[in-house]
Amino acid sequence: MAKRSKRFRKAAEGVDRLKAMSVEDAVALVKARASAKFDETVDIAIKLAIDTKQADQLVRGSLSLPYGIGKSMRVVAFAEGDAAAAAKEAGAVEVGAQDLADRIAGGWMEFDVVVAHPAMMKFVGKLGKVLGPKGLMPSPKSGTVTDKVADAVREFSAGKMEFRNDKEGNVHMVVGKASFEADKLAGNVRAAMQHIKSIRPTAVKGDYITGVFLASTMGPGVRVVFQTEAAVQS
Repeated sequence: MAKRSKRFRKAAEGVDRLKAMSVEDAVALVKARASAKFDETVDIAIKLAIDTKQADQLVRGSLSLPYGIGKSMRVVAFAEGDAAAAAKEAGAVEVGAQDLADRIAGGWMEFDVVVAHPAMMKFVGKLGKVLGPKGLMPSPKSGTVTDKVADAVREFSAGKMEFRNDKEGNVHMVVGKASFEADKLAGNVRAAMQHIKSIRPTAVKGDYITGVFLASTMGPGVRVVFQTEAAVQS
């Protein structure tokens, strides 16, 4: 087990990871325990009872939270012609086709999201071994392969997130910053939980969401009560 820092041990004092609490209480505790000198990012981890070896049980998509995530994303776009010009105007840090693919294949990775026009997948497809392991491979399901490249660039630059389950069946998402007002951070947490609940694969039987945890960058994880759909929406 990795040795915890003195700061982490102090922040974790009195936190019972087995005790689930309301969204409001979890947010208040996470904010109170965020003691780093920088504005800590707050993440949610949602544990799913899915079989990650079954393609029809995988959970993947994209989401814009109601109060943003407190940071802008660096987006690159695979597009040509008018679509390329529109993507650049919308805020893409780099736009291209084969030239952009060659640059990424050569090791350039200074971006957070890849958006592609469907006609450009002949270039992007060759980058599977580079982008795939980092969760950056664009896909229609996540909204990153689209005819409306400029719209996608604009949305993802503003903080729209891609997400996918990991090999253990967990979904991790940023839900804001520790400096966010408590009600806005709580609103983002509820929106994230509700969205994951709403895209439950039909192949999953029985339990689906089996645990929800909230934590800041340097703080301990806090277990959150997963409420009923009606409660989450309220």
